[in-house]
Formats: sequence, structure tokens, C-alpha cells
Amino acid sequence: MDDPQLLRYSRQILLPQIGLEGQQRLLAARVLIIGMGGLGSPVAMYLAASGVGHLVLVDYDMVELSNLQRQIAHTTDRIGMHKVNSAQQSLAALNPDVQVTAIAGQLDPEALLEQVQLADAVVDCSDNFATRFALNRVCVANRTPLISGAAIRLEGQVAVFRADRADSPCYRCLYKDMDELGESCSQTGVLAPLVGIIGSIQATETIKVLLDIGETLTGRLLILDALSMEWRSIKLRKDPDCPVCGTSTTR
Repeated sequence: MDDPQLLRYSRQILLPQIGLEGQQRLLAARVLIIGMGGLGSPVAMYLAASGVGHLVLVDYDMVELSNLQRQIAHTTDRIGMHKVNSAQQSLAALNPDVQVTAIAGQLDPEALLEQVQLADAVVDCSDNFATRFALNRVCVANRTPLISGAAIRLEGQVAVFRADRADSPCYRCLYKDMDELGESCSQTGVLAPLVGIIGSIQATETIKVLLDIGETLTGRLLILDALSMEWRSIKLRKDPDCPVCGTSTTR
């Protein structure tokens, strides 16, 4: 770590839970971020600012005017640009030390498997159940930590799923196929700062997972009602009949 890096990350290095060794671990880490919208924007920006060495951004969508109310990695002059390329520019301006790989498209199963295998952690910032289920399945198969977030209207939630730990539930333990309601913020709306709050928590949990510090949201679902500004924490249990991670012989 050179002198400019020591200065850049000095406030973080001062933390006894991180220090020089922890910062070096962050610089050597690789994180896969799926979705570069309202959640993916703060996740990517805070992980880049924190010095996570390699970020892989995946999104097929392009920047639209309606995105700019909440997707802070993008700017008005980038309307029509692929979101991952727009975010790549923002991250390069924020921290040129970070390597950013931008994948403008949807990953087929083989490409998704490859990227998950390369990642130290995966952050799910997608907005549909099909992507979340597919990502969960691959993370479980490869025992890769998955940091999941969602936000809609004035409500948000975050959870960490650790397939590398035998007692951790997975995303499918929490949500079944029939739970998909097909709602999106384009239909029901979303409060701009809400995605920043949830995305910031996802970034925090990702750093904790990478450094193996503190108590993560593994086995817990953290829920925010922004209208009343009340938090709830729900304990999650591994489902023995889960079609992805279950151990029941009857599944």
C-alpha cells in the first residue's frame, strides 16, 4: 500500500477491526454486484470508496431520466448509456485504484457460474425474483456469500445468506415461487433515500463478510419501514425442505 492509499483509507485503517491488514484484504477482494440501479449505485460507490479492489458490475439496462431520482451512480448527461458503463465512470472518478469490470447484459448460466466462482462475495441488487432465485442457486452451489437487498415504496429489507456455513438459510428458504407478486418501483413507486439506506447496509454487510468481522445479518432479515422509521429484525431458519439448500430426503 503506497502513501496516497494510506491517506485515502486512513479513517478506515484507524478502526481496530480493520487496520492495515484488513485494508489490504479489501484491496485484494473481488465482489460481484448484480444490478446497477437504486441499490447497486450506493453499494458500488461505497465499496469503491472503501477500497474493495475489484468490482464486477452486471446490468443490461440503460440510464433513463426516471432513474435519476434515486440511482446516484448516474448523471443526466449519461441518459442512454449502459448503466454499468455509467457507473464505471463514476467509480473511476471516485477511486481510480479500484478495478471495475462492466458487463452490459444478462449473464447466461455458464457466465453467471464463472463470475460467482471468481467472487469473494456477491451482492444482489436486482429487482426481480427470477434473477434472485438464479443467483441464490449458484451462490449455494459454490458456497459464496450472498448479500441481498430490496426496496419498494417506503419499505426495504436486507439479509445475508452464507452458503459456506451449514446452519445458514438461503434465499429460497425465505421466498417460494408463489411469493412473486411482480411489483416494481415503476408500478408502485419508491422513496429516493430509501434505496440509499438499504444499499449502504448491503455495502456494510459486504465489508463485514469480506473481513470476517462483527455479527452479520446471516440468519436474520432486517426490515425498515421508512414511514415510521422503525426497524424490525426477523430470525430466519434453514428450511430442510428447501429445493436449493434443504437436506430432507423427501424434497
